[in-house]
Amino acid sequence: MSIQDKLAELGVTLPDAPAPAANYVPFVTMGDIVYVSGQISNDANGLILGKLGDTMDVEAGAAAARACAINLLAQVRAACDGDLDRLVRVVKLTAFVNSTDDFTDQPKVVNGASDFLVEALGDAGRHSRSAVSAAALPLGVAVEIEGTFQIK
Repeated sequence: MSIQDKLAELGVTLPDAPAPAANYVPFVTMGDIVYVSGQISNDANGLILGKLGDTMDVEAGAAAARACAINLLAQVRAACDGDLDRLVRVVKLTAFVNSTDDFTDQPKVVNGASDFLVEALGDAGRHSRSAVSAAALPLGVAVEIEGTFQIK
């Protein structure tokens, strides 16, 4: 089953790869590795705003992280000239969670991205990762995640 077919089975349609908001590129490819710039939490309804431990709970934060993972895959698809089946594996995610100084469940929030990638990609979605707190994120979004991917 192709990755696109698996996403369709999950009810996920990848958006067009978001354009960069400043003077950087959305991804860099070096050999068989694609480094994707941080993708902020947004979906078809717009930005997913919030601060974990204040205005947002873990479940909503995990949904925001999942949205970031979907946007990461959209960037990988763009890096692969539209052929997402060139994706070999997710190598690493680095996740930033907009949270209060006493919030300590960043890993549970980022599980929203990790669980989605494994559900969509199977073993190829298993990855190393970091999940860290941030006092604030661009535009007040809840989560931002950057990723490293191997392609063929």
